[in-house]
Amino acid sequence: PASDRPNVRFYPNPAVSFITFDFSRGVERGYTFQIYNFLGKKVFELKEISPKTTIDVSEYFRGIYIFQLRDQSGRIVSTGRFQVSR
Repeated sequence: PASDRPNVRFYPNPAVSFITFDFSRGVERGYTFQIYNFLGKKVFELKEISPKTTIDVSEYFRGIYIFQLRDQSGRIVSTGRFQVSR
């Protein structure tokens, strides 16, 4: 059911140098967190997710990025977008 899907909060948006992702309970070991740029190129991947994860985006180009949270089987359980500005 959709209510069991993990919730992802992220801030600030737009991000300048860092962005923090808060993962709800239900995000377990084996989940993978990925960030893609607007061209669809993977720019970040995290295999060991902690409930609060801060990512340095100071080297990222400005623009829109897509994040995906995948479960152990590789299924996307949460997705969203954020902006990097300078």
